[in-house]
Amino acid sequence: QVQLIESGGGLVQTGGSLRLSCAASGRPFNNYFTGWFRQAPGKEREFVAVISRRVNGTRYADSVKGRFTISRDNAGNTVFLQMNSLKPEDTAVYYCAASPRPSSWLGLVGEYDYWGQGTQVTVSS
Repeated sequence: QVQLIESGGGLVQTGGSLRLSCAASGRPFNNYFTGWFRQAPGKEREFVAVISRRVNGTRYADSVKGRFTISRDNAGNTVFLQMNSLKPEDTAVYYCAASPRPSSWLGLVGEYDYWGQGTQVTVSS
């Protein structure tokens, strides 16, 4: 079992930055692919970014590429999502999720076994 806790959400103006954190407890986090997803009101949960286990490769949704950066701390127990140049359309609840399966690299919600409770990000225009 892996327990995930997100933090770092808040209210920011267009063009601002936020850094989300996903802290893990339980099994070694380095053994899991870790993804960030978001869900806006009335919309489906969508893939934002993923970092691979061990080698820390990264992949991003086109909508955030060049603005968001996913990373993992040296101890491997926390994954971050640095969000720059935020836009109103980035407003959503952001979730981190973990999976041991390589197929989770594709960013499909169903491939992730463990989810955090979510943190609200609101970007004002």
